[in-house]
Amino acid sequence: MKTRWMVLAAAAIALTGCQQPTRVENAWVRLPAVPGRPAAAYAIIQPGSLGQALIGVASPAVGRIELHESMTGHGGMGMMRPMERVALTAHEPTTLAPGGIHAMLFDLKGGLRPGGTIPLTFRFDGSQDITVDAKLVGAGDPAPK
Repeated sequence: MKTRWMVLAAAAIALTGCQQPTRVENAWVRLPAVPGRPAAAYAIIQPGSLGQALIGVASPAVGRIELHESMTGHGGMGMMRPMERVALTAHEPTTLAPGGIHAMLFDLKGGLRPGGTIPLTFRFDGSQDITVDAKLVGAGDPAPK
């Protein structure tokens, strides 16, 4: 009986050790072409071994951040709709990218220039917040690789 409990305990520890944490990679922000307009943030989220949801993004360099999804509306017009959460699937990357899901950054604080970085904190339901430095890219510049 004692051996059975030891085997079960070892299996539980092994399974716990296999869980991969959520990661945020390749975060970047496209600065607006016109001062006072919003910027947009993009990244790749690797949700690890647990299914969860992205519930927000925050930064001390920005007044307010909203999650949005770009879509084609009536008559082929491009439009965006706000999202309260982005569902993530375990082990499947979710890409925040131009023309898709992204974060809109409103009320940018002064002094943000292409080539710099700002901290972005990604908030998850069911996981710890993750803060990364996002590269700042000018309005007409290519996306970072």
